Amino acid sequence: MERHARRIARVQARLAALDVHALVVAPGADLTYLTGYDALALERPTLLIVRADGPATIVAPLLERARVQGEVLLDDLAVVTYGEHDDALVLAADRIGGAPGSVVALGDTMWTSFTLGIQRALPDHRWAVASDIIGPERVVKDAEELVRLRAVAAAIDAVHRRVPEVLRAGRTEQAVAADLATMIRDGHDEVSFVIVASGPNAASPHHEPGPRTIEEGDVVVVDIGGVLDGYCSDMTRMYAVGHAPPEFLAPYAVLERAQAAAVAAVRPGATAGEVDAAARDVLAEAGLGDAFVHRTGHGIGTQTHEEPWILGGSTVALVPGMAFSVEPGFYLDGRFGARIEDIVVVTEEGVEVLNVVPRDLVVVR
Repeated sequence: MERHARRIARVQARLAALDVHALVVAPGADLTYLTGYDALALERPTLLIVRADGPATIVAPLLERARVQGEVLLDDLAVVTYGEHDDALVLAADRIGGAPGSVVALGDTMWTSFTLGIQRALPDHRWAVASDIIGPERVVKDAEELVRLRAVAAAIDAVHRRVPEVLRAGRTEQAVAADLATMIRDGHDEVSFVIVASGPNAASPHHEPGPRTIEEGDVVVVDIGGVLDGYCSDMTRMYAVGHAPPEFLAPYAVLERAQAAAVAAVRPGATAGEVDAAARDVLAEAGLGDAFVHRTGHGIGTQTHEEPWILGGSTVALVPGMAFSVEPGFYLDGRFGARIEDIVVVTEEGVEVLNVVPRDLVVVR
C-alpha cells in the first residue's frame, strides 16, 4: 500500500508542478500502476481521478464495488459507486471539479466515449494526455519492479532453452506456436504473444504463426512473451532447422555485432537515439540499413510496449532504472529475416542484460 501511495503522491507533485488540475485514467496499466487494481474494461466506466489537491477517487460501477475494495492497494482513496441509471461521466466530472480553464490530463487509452463524455460535462476545461504526467513516473522502475522484471526474464529464458524440443521440419508454425504457448504458461501467469516465423515468413517482423510447414534449411524467428506477477517478458532468438542457408550466415553475424553494439551503448546519460544509432550504423555499414525497418527497442514493464522508445534521433536521456528491449533486425522479402532481442536495464554503472540465453544461431538437428 505504501508503494502505491508514494506513486500517487509523486503524480500529485507532478500535477502541481505542471499546473495541471487532475489526472483521469481508465482500466489499464496506468490505473493498476497507481492503485494495484486490475479493473475490467467495461462499457460501465471505472475511472481513477487524481487531483493535485486532495485524495484520489475511484468512480466505479456499483456491481464492481467488492472488487475495488478487495484489490485497491491504497488506504487513502475515496470510492464512489454508481448504479445502472446514473451518468457515470457526469459523476466523474463532478469529482474532477476545477475552475474554468483548468487543465485535466486524460488517459491515453481511455475509450473515446468516456473522453468525450467528460469533455461535454466540463466544456470550459482544457485537456492534456496522461502520459505527460505519469509517463516519467512509470519509465523508471523501482527496486521491486526490477526484481519482477528479472524473474519474468528468467521465465522466458527457460522457454527459449526448450524451443529445440518442438521446432523441427514437418511441423507447422501453428503447431510449434501452440507448444510454446503451453511452455510459457508453465512459467508465467499468462501468454502475451507467440511469433513463429519460418523461411520467407521471417521477413515479416510481426508474422502471425500460420499453416506453413517448416522445412529443412529454414531459419525461424521465435519471438515470445508473457506476464508474471504483473510484469512482462519479451525475447527473440533465431533458429535454423537442420542447417542454415549459407547466404544467411554473414548477415546474421552482422546482426549479432549490431545488437551487441547497441547493448554496449546503454549507460546513464546516453540518449535513446544513440543506442538506436549504435545498432543501425553496424547494419548500414554492411548494406543492411534499409532492411532494418523498425526502431531498436521499446520500454517494458506492466506493458510489453511502453516508454522509453529506443528510436533514431530520440534525445531522451537514459537514467538508471529504465528497462527496455534491444532488438535490431533485418528483413529481406521473399528470403528470410532475423532479429535478436534482449531486455536490458540502465544501471548506475552502465547496463544489466536480463536475458542470458546465448544469441548464437541455434541449429536444430
